[in-house]
Amino acid sequence: MQVTTHRGAGPLQQVIEIGPHHVLTDAPVASGGEGSGPAPHDLLAAALAACTTLTVNLYARRKGWKLDEVLVTVDHGQEGAAYGFQRSIRLLGDLGVEERERLLDIANKCPVHKTLSGQIAIRTELV
Repeated sequence: MQVTTHRGAGPLQQVIEIGPHHVLTDAPVASGGEGSGPAPHDLLAAALAACTTLTVNLYARRKGWKLDEVLVTVDHGQEGAAYGFQRSIRLLGDLGVEERERLLDIANKCPVHKTLSGQIAIRTELV
């Protein structure tokens, strides 16, 4: 899947094209943007949250567990030299302790979590 960006209407607004989807990103007003969309780091945190809920739901469904809802909150920001993510997961449903612990383990195996906690290679070319 290819992702493309280009300048949007505001001074720092960007339009993100992901296949047929269009998403806006912008800088906060305090940083010179118009706040017309989430900041890029917010999108990164949202990807982690969405991947977590999707992965946990798929696993629970496959096991036939009574998981009604997965609520994920991700706080994020600079922490000294590192950028940090604090993920909180709330599992709603008739689940035992072992099921809840297994779902936490599965959450840590979602593809975005694995990507963010592994080695990342970014190659850049000027075209």
